[in-house]
Amino acid sequence: MISCKLSTLLGERRLKVADVCRATGIARATLDRYYYDRVKSLDRDVLARLCQYLKVKPGELLVLVDQGDLFEQPEHPSGGGKP
Repeated sequence: MISCKLSTLLGERRLKVADVCRATGIARATLDRYYYDRVKSLDRDVLARLCQYLKVKPGELLVLVDQGDLFEQPEHPSGGGKP
């Protein structure tokens, strides 16, 4: 899963979403989706504006989060085989 670190980056820089909105021209609703990591599809123009404003590369704004194999059975630490 791809996760957006906008909230972390803004927090580190002590910036508000409203500041980014004014400086980039990105709609508040769009920034909120990125901030709360609720983006369904990524807009390359929005990503470019955010990266330029924050002076980061896309890989610093977006990260790949390993969710593991959702269908894999967990190992039992007792080593007793199947429960």
